[in-house]
Amino acid sequence: MVEALTEETTLSILKGLKIPPQPQIMVDLQLESAMPGVSLDQIADIISRDIGISGAALKVINSPFFGLRGKVTSIKHALNLLGLQNTLNIVNGLALRNTFSYQSLVEMTEVWDNSFDVAMACAAIAKITGIASVDEAYTFGLFHDSGIALLMEKFENYTQVLKAGYSETKRNVTDIENASFETNHSVVGYYVAKAWHLPEYLCQGIADHHKTEAIFSEQFAFNPKSKNLLALLKLAENTCLSNKHLGHAAEHYEFHRIKDDLLIYLGLSDYDLDDIQASVRDMQIH
Repeated sequence: MVEALTEETTLSILKGLKIPPQPQIMVDLQLESAMPGVSLDQIADIISRDIGISGAALKVINSPFFGLRGKVTSIKHALNLLGLQNTLNIVNGLALRNTFSYQSLVEMTEVWDNSFDVAMACAAIAKITGIASVDEAYTFGLFHDSGIALLMEKFENYTQVLKAGYSETKRNVTDIENASFETNHSVVGYYVAKAWHLPEYLCQGIADHHKTEAIFSEQFAFNPKSKNLLALLKLAENTCLSNKHLGHAAEHYEFHRIKDDLLIYLGLSDYDLDDIQASVRDMQIH
């Protein structure tokens, strides 16, 4: 089994790290959506008040990655078409990016640009394969590397360690982070997701998104929902060349190590993989 995240390790990991709370828009939306007889008009009004979030949400929903036939023209239209939870997942992911946008570091921009590309690719691959909902795949892609932003703030040499981790041919990037900082971005990202009240299977997937060799070789039982999201994520990372954008590494070594087991799990051939990646890249992520 994946090592449990205990209260003791939680306190140690979070010491000196400031997990950003959910912005007020998400607090308001969660309160409203929990009311008996929830009003989609009221939900649409709350989202529409934040021009930046609502505009970005419509742009994402209307992108080729979601594959909708008609153009979504308003938040109310999005709610009627996608449903409440799907729309909230998209807004939540966009709010996360806005929360970290104060960082002007070039490296931070690269991290969020990569996360956005991966999120879009996750959505597209979810649409193609049908193994997870498009909106949850998108949210998972945006949140999966959120711990990088916090560790980058805390440790001056974090970027160098991250690059060293991606250059490792046999060990995972999180192993290199653990050796340097006694924590890693997957675990920190887990606590960001928990603080933002994401479903537990999404949080667990974030915590274990660099433990995929053991997961896809079926060394232990793993939540099927989390596993499906991880499968999408690894295809998306490879499609978007995350190894180059985050680690300046020539190859995506982790993907090469899990590729055979991953394709068997998904029931895909090498040809299918090439076809999926070509389709997503044709949507002009970058």
